[in-house]
Amino acid sequence: MTSTLPSSSPWPDSNSFVAPHMSENSPQALESDDRSSLSDLSDISSAITAATADNAEHRAETSVTSPAAAATTPTTVQNINPNPTSISLPVDSSTPNILYLSFNQDHGCFAAGTDRGFRIYNCDPLREIFRRDFAGNANGGGGICVVQMLFRCNILALVGGGPEPQYPLNKVMIWDDHQSRCIGELSFRSEVKSVRLRRDRIVVVLAQKIFVYNFADLKLLHQIETVANPKGLCEVSQVSGSMVLVCPGLQKGQVRVEHYASKRTKFIMAHDSRIVCFALTNDGRLLATASSKGTLVRVFNTLDGSLVQEVRRGADRAEIYSLAFSSTAQWLAVSSDKGTVHVFNLKVDSAALGVDRPRGASESNATSPSAVSHLSFIRGVLPKYFSSEWSVAQFRLQEGLQHIVAFGHQKNTVVILGMDGSFYRCEFDAAAGGEMTLLEHHSFLKPEENF
Repeated sequence: MTSTLPSSSPWPDSNSFVAPHMSENSPQALESDDRSSLSDLSDISSAITAATADNAEHRAETSVTSPAAAATTPTTVQNINPNPTSISLPVDSSTPNILYLSFNQDHGCFAAGTDRGFRIYNCDPLREIFRRDFAGNANGGGGICVVQMLFRCNILALVGGGPEPQYPLNKVMIWDDHQSRCIGELSFRSEVKSVRLRRDRIVVVLAQKIFVYNFADLKLLHQIETVANPKGLCEVSQVSGSMVLVCPGLQKGQVRVEHYASKRTKFIMAHDSRIVCFALTNDGRLLATASSKGTLVRVFNTLDGSLVQEVRRGADRAEIYSLAFSSTAQWLAVSSDKGTVHVFNLKVDSAALGVDRPRGASESNATSPSAVSHLSFIRGVLPKYFSSEWSVAQFRLQEGLQHIVAFGHQKNTVVILGMDGSFYRCEFDAAAGGEMTLLEHHSFLKPEENF
C-alpha cells in the first residue's frame, strides 16, 4: 500500500494547509447541516484551499509504505491516467448503468457511480447538482464503483469499477471538483471494497483489512484486521473530536468498535451468522446490525456493547440492503430484497445517550401501533417471534431490486434510492403507522426537467 501526492499536487505545504473541517473564514464553506440545493454553485462548496502554482512546483513526490506491504513490492496495476485531459458528456443519450449509490453524511445529498463517471444530487428538492462523465476518453473506460462525498465540499473519494473502470480497482483517488482532477491517491495490493470519509480522516476498506489515514497529509494512522469483508462494511461517526469506527471483527457475527478518543476497543457478538449490514448514528453512540438471515435487526450501545433493542423485519430470510437512523435516533429504517422498506420506533433512553429528541417523542413511542405483536400477552409461552417488535410503517417496492434508504430533512419522511435510478420520497404517520404515503417518485438519471 502506498500513498502519493503527485508532484503537481495543489495540496499546499503543511503550514498553509486548510484541512477539510470547513474553515470558518472561507466564504464558500457550508455548514454540515446546510439544506440548500446548491443550485447557485457549479460544484460542491469549497473545503480545501488550493495551493498556488509556486507551492505546487516545490512539492516533492512522497510515498509511504505500510508495514504490511513493506516486505514486497506493490502489485503492478493498469496504467490509467488519473487526470483525463477531457471530460465531456457522453455522445450517446442512452441511460448509464448505476454501479454505486450512497448518501452523504447528513443525507442531504447522494452520489451515483456509473459506468461512465459519477453524478451528485441534492435530495430536497431533488436536483442534479453536477456530473462528471469520463466515458470516451482514451485513458479509461469511465466506470466508477465507489463515490464518497464529504458533506457538501469539493473533495470526493473515487474508486474505479465496472466492465471498463476509469481507475484501477486497487486505488482510491482523491478528487477535487474545483479543478476537475485527482489531487492524490492511495494504492493497495488488493481491491478496494469501500471508503468512508470524515473531515479529518479517510478510511479505506479492503477484503480483510482497514486502513485509517489523516486527511491533511494522507499519513497512515491505524490498521485493522477483519474477518472476510466482501461488502466493505465499515462506518464512522461524524462528530468532530471523537471518532468512533465500527467494522467486522475477527469472528463471524462479531462487530469491532474503535473509540479513538478514549483509545478503547470493544467487541460485540451481534449475531450467530455473518453480518451483512450495519449503521451508526452520527455521534457514534448507537449501532444497528443485521445478519445474513435478515429477520432481526439489533441496536447496541457502542460504549458498553449492551443490546438496546431488537426489532423484527419478518419471519422469512431476506438480504438486508441498508439500515439508517433518523437524526434524533428515534426511528430506524430498513430496506431488503423483499421489496419493503420498514420504519421502526426505537425506545432508546435518549437522555442517557445525550440525544435531543423532539417533544412528544416519548408519547409516540408508547402508543405507536404495530410496534409489538398483538400476541405479546403470551410472551414466554410461545416462541420469541410472537413477542417481537414489528415495524410501525412500511412502503412497498419492486421485490429483488436493491434500494438504499435514509430519513429526509422534512419531518417523518424517508428517501429511497434504487439501483435502477428510482427516487422515492415517502411520509409516514408516527401516530397511526401503516402504509407510508408516496410524496414523489422520479427517475434521477433522466434529464432534470422530468423532475
